Parts: sequence; C-alpha cells; structure tokens
Amino acid sequence: MPKRALVFKHMDDDHPNLFGDLLAADGLAIDMVAVHRGEAPPALQPYDLMLVLGAPQQVWEEAENPWLVAEKQAIREWVSERARPYIGICFGHQLLADALGGKVEMAKQSEVGLKSVSLTEEAAGHPFFSRLAPQHNVMQWHHAEVTALPPGAVPLATSPLIRHQAFAIDSHALGVQFHFEWTLQWIRQWTRQPEWIEPLEKELGRGAHLRLLADAEPHMPAYNRLTETIYGNFKQGAGLKV
Repeated sequence: MPKRALVFKHMDDDHPNLFGDLLAADGLAIDMVAVHRGEAPPALQPYDLMLVLGAPQQVWEEAENPWLVAEKQAIREWVSERARPYIGICFGHQLLADALGGKVEMAKQSEVGLKSVSLTEEAAGHPFFSRLAPQHNVMQWHHAEVTALPPGAVPLATSPLIRHQAFAIDSHALGVQFHFEWTLQWIRQWTRQPEWIEPLEKELGRGAHLRLLADAEPHMPAYNRLTETIYGNFKQGAGLKV
C-alpha cells in the first residue's frame, strides 16, 4: 500500500512544488485539501506525512477564516497526540507554533525576496539540520513571524529581522519560515498568475518580478539542494520510511 501525504493549502494557485517532486519520487501519494475553500481535514490515521503550505491569511484571523480552527486542531492531533512527521512552510510554520502554544504576531518588518538566514547553535545537534553550512540564501514572503516558540521546541535557524526562521518539535515536526519548496520554474510561472504578481508589485514596486528572478536565479540550484538535504535529513530523523 503506497505511503500518503496530506497537504493543506490556503490559496487556489499554490502547490508543493519541489516537495511535490520529492514526495512523488519517494512514492508518496499526495492528497491536497483546500482548507480555504471549506474542505475539511480528513481523518488522519491513513496518512504518513502532513505538509502545510503558505497563505495570504494570518494565523490569528479565525473570525475571518473559521476553517483555521479545524486546521489547527488537525495539526495538534497530528503533531502532539500522534507524533507523526510534519513539515510546515511559512504559514505552516506559523500554524505549527500557534497550534502548539507558541505565539505569532505581525513582524516589525516584512521579508520579501532573497534573504540570508543563519543556523542556530542548536541546529548542529539536531538531525533535521545537521551537517548544513552555517548560512544560506533563501526565498521569503511573509508579514508575520513566530515571536515565541512552543514549549520544548528547538530553534534551528534565525535572521537579522526574524528570530525564529525554523524550529523542530522533537524529531518528527519541522517548521520553516522561508519558502524552501519554491523552484525557479515556479517563480517564472508567476507571470501567468496575477494573484502572485499583483501583491508582489504592491510590496516591491513595478518590475518586482523580474528583479526577484534576477536575484534568485544564481542561488536557486544551491537552494534546491538545501531543500533536498533537509528533506533527506527529515526522513531519517522523523522515521518516514519510503
């Protein structure tokens, strides 16, 4: 019976990108749930991995987005009660913190585009980030940040603007603020997706997409290798047998 990954997405034109390729290569079937469209989280027992993607929403906007309540409950059940493999990206990173008792607030300054992050001292001793270089150029797009980690969380990465760029819960759950699922091909496709281009230009001005591409292109091969390495570490550390 094939392994199955449960993926929560929060906007129509979004998908796991590089993680989709990595999961498919490992033979995991992907079940995508558009929670922002009112699709309820399914029963969790059949799944082997939960992957939670980014979002234009904020984690505290439960009145505006009532589906957040059920999504957070599913994350709590999956990570705290079942202790199963979890990867949260950007909004998924923030949801993990919020659902498990941490704190998420608006950042003093947004991060959009190519930025640098540094590994923490704790990262060297954690299986998810072991044997990684101390600094990495990554792709960011967020306005909120995790300001307090959940109890027992291990900080893995930081940046000058955002203290908590990545953290782990034991050796089965990983939250990462930067978009390490993105590929250059995906960013190029934004030209056909106004729901990406319009907010990007609102953030960075006209022509922002071309400038972002120019900044990202020389770094994307190393960035995607970083993702592949973290995913490999995660599989081993979380016991995700494929």
